[in-house]
Amino acid sequence: QVQLAESGGGTVEDGGSLKLSCTASGNIYSINVMGWFRQAPGKEREGVAAIWLHIDRAHYADSVKDRFTISQDLTTNTAYLQMKNLMPEDTAVYYCAAGLKSAKQGPMGWDLPNPLEGGMDHWGEGTLVTISS
Repeated sequence: QVQLAESGGGTVEDGGSLKLSCTASGNIYSINVMGWFRQAPGKEREGVAAIWLHIDRAHYADSVKDRFTISQDLTTNTAYLQMKNLMPEDTAVYYCAAGLKSAKQGPMGWDLPNPLEGGMDHWGEGTLVTISS
């Protein structure tokens, strides 16, 4: 089993920044992707950002692209989500997720499914991010 510990949530002003952390423990060799999903009040859960561990390739939702950056530190088994220019519509509970997905190395580079489309196997308990209007 893999355990995911999230931290860094809180309240920031409109236009501010916040950095989330997610540290994986347990059988860390059974995962090769980590990322964040979020669920806002009254809305469905949506994918935000994900990263392929070791490959270091990121995927983003269109709504956060160019504002959020996901990164990894393999020495601590931690994924980070640096959020900038936050907006009230970013308010949500953010859930760290991890999984094991198939990737293929082809002549034009990596052929990588988008982890934000689903299939994550492990989930954190969530951390609340609130953007004040």
